[in-house]
Amino acid sequence: MNIKYVNFSKVDPVDFLVLLNKQKLRRHLVKHDLFDIDSINNWIKAKLAVDAKPGCRVRAVLFNNELAGWCGIQFDNAEYEIAIIIDDCLWGAGKRIYKEVMRWAKELGHVEVVIHLLDSRPEYKFLRKLAKNVYKSEILGREFVTYQILVK
Repeated sequence: MNIKYVNFSKVDPVDFLVLLNKQKLRRHLVKHDLFDIDSINNWIKAKLAVDAKPGCRVRAVLFNNELAGWCGIQFDNAEYEIAIIIDDCLWGAGKRIYKEVMRWAKELGHVEVVIHLLDSRPEYKFLRKLAKNVYKSEILGREFVTYQILVK
């Protein structure tokens, strides 16, 4: 499986627009309006700003050189959060992407990270086994299961 992680600046914004407006993907995200070219450009700028912050890394995920999602480590609510947003063509590769992002967390010197999974997602047994703590949280009016994970 050919997966690459590239800076957002290397991806055509229209590719992000098409991907992030897919209903199958949106079902597992916090509700927001569909992207248009202006809002996707603003979103990309915001992610590039996150990527520039110490302790953070945000990358586009390419599968066979086509945009298939994004992942990274973001600082939000006084904690470093892992985000993995991938198209259904890569859903079976989630663990592989997770391991890469955890490698980044170690490289960046993190001791602990969190993963917030929207209540529309099933529980991930492998995350529960790895988690130091699992609890429910509310973000932007939606319920999440939060996995607190030590970086090893």
